[in-house]
Amino acid sequence: MTEYVVRGSAGMKSVNELPVKQDGPPPGGFPSIRYARRVPSTGPAGATVFGVALLVMGYGMYKVGEGNRERRALKEEKKAARMAVVPALQAEEDRRYLEKETKRLEEEAKLMKDVPGWKVGQGVYETGKWMPPAERPGPVGSYL
Repeated sequence: MTEYVVRGSAGMKSVNELPVKQDGPPPGGFPSIRYARRVPSTGPAGATVFGVALLVMGYGMYKVGEGNRERRALKEEKKAARMAVVPALQAEEDRRYLEKETKRLEEEAKLMKDVPGWKVGQGVYETGKWMPPAERPGPVGSYL
């Protein structure tokens, strides 16, 4: 606003001559200022998270137990299958051992035929009881 418009004449003698216009609150007052701390909810409560974690871990442990039972059943099945085959394998090994032992005794009889008092099949370290070839005492390399 210009001075001319306000006073009706040019020039101003004092600031006091200007009309006083004071700012005040609007009718009904200013709206209240929100100063309280209001943090919006950003997710589930801690107890809910804890409960869900317990459920997930419980389910995982259930699955681990299920896998253990399945693995145990497979292991028992494998063991049963091996035990069913053992007699056949043992019979095959016994047959192989007898053939090899017979050949060894024939070769020993042929080699030692000129030695007086030599008994075929009797070792120098006779213990009096039968032992499998791997346990028979004697010099190294004398096994089948």
